Amino acid sequence: MKLSTRSRYGVRLMLDLACHCGEGPVQLGAVARRQGIGVKYLEQIAVRLRKANYLRSVRGPKGGHLLARPPEQISVADVVTVLEGGLKLTDCIKPDGECDRWEQCVTRIIWAEATQAFLEKLQATSLRDLMDRVPSPPGLDECEDEEGNQ
Repeated sequence: MKLSTRSRYGVRLMLDLACHCGEGPVQLGAVARRQGIGVKYLEQIAVRLRKANYLRSVRGPKGGHLLARPPEQISVADVVTVLEGGLKLTDCIKPDGECDRWEQCVTRIIWAEATQAFLEKLQATSLRDLMDRVPSPPGLDECEDEEGNQ
């Protein structure tokens, strides 16, 4: 299976917003520059995620986009499901699939099991989990504490 660019970019968009969630609304142009993704494409992705209530938009000169929920409450599966229209490796794993051999096909069982394992992994991974994997920028290992001491 190959995830669409829309899903991969959508997860990158959501992760970028999660990483900047304490800064107020984030403009898609800033995300586009950081992620190397076209702003028009991000706008299309953002519309879908906003309709699914994973993003909020703020209008005005200081407007932009925000996560509609905390990062730990949004899974990678949530984002991919919205952007892919569901998660399945093949169309034949459901009775209403396109295959006329559904009832006697043994191979569909492995596709169903693989789909389930894939979905479980994406459901178990939140944006917070991904944030924890983002490498720290150089120099952050020598951060100051709350009182300004190193």
